Amino acid sequence: MKIEDLRTPALQVALDFTSLSTALSVLRHLLDLGIGVFEVGTPLIKSEGVRAVSYVRSLVGTSSYVLADTKTIDVGAVEAEVAIGAGADLVTVLAVADDVVVSSALAKARELGGDVVVDFIGFRGDVVRRVAELRDLGVRAVNLHVGIDVQRSLGIRATALAGLVREVKREVPEVLVSASGGIRARDIPELLEVGVDVVVVGGAITRSQNPREEALECLRKLREFSR
Repeated sequence: MKIEDLRTPALQVALDFTSLSTALSVLRHLLDLGIGVFEVGTPLIKSEGVRAVSYVRSLVGTSSYVLADTKTIDVGAVEAEVAIGAGADLVTVLAVADDVVVSSALAKARELGGDVVVDFIGFRGDVVRRVAELRDLGVRAVNLHVGIDVQRSLGIRATALAGLVREVKREVPEVLVSASGGIRARDIPELLEVGVDVVVVGGAITRSQNPREEALECLRKLREFSR
C-alpha cells in the first residue's frame, strides 16, 4: 500500500517489544479498532527477525498498514526488499543516510508495492531543509522522532517538536509528517493542531494495564479533531 493512500490523521501503534509473543498478545486486543498503522519496532525486528513482520501481517491482514522500523542507513534496496518481502507496507530509512541509500530504498520499495518513511531520530542538521531535499528525491513521508533514551535522560517528548512540525508543514506541505516519542492520548490534539498527519503511540498503549482502552482513547482524540 502506498503512503499517500493512508487516511489521515491516523494512529500508528508501535510494538516496541523484544518478545514476539508479547507483541502479538497486545496486538490481538487492537485489531478491530481501525488503527491506521501497526509498527514492528526496531527491538522486535532485531530480537525476532523479519518473521515478526510476517506474523504481524498475518494478524492484521489488509485492514491496516504494517511498518517495519528498520532504521536503514545502508543497503537501502536490500533492507527494503527483505522487510516488504516479509509483509511490510512501509520501511524506515534514517534521515542521516546518504541520498543514494534513500533513493535505492525508495525505488525497491515502490517496485514491490510499498513505500519509505524517513526517520529523523538523532538528526542534528536543518530539518526543514533536509525534508525539502528528501521531497526532491521522491520521499512522501517523514517521522520527527524523539528516541526513548533521550526521553528518559532529558525528559523531552514529541510535544517539544510542535514548533518544528508547524514549520515543516508550512515549508514542505506535500510531505506527510508523523511524530513519535512519549506521546499520550492527551497530547494528540496539540500535535494535530500543528499539522501532524500520523501520531505514533507506543508505551502509552502497549504497556498500559488496558491497551485496548488506551488505544480507543487515542482514536477518540483523533476523531474529535477530525469533526
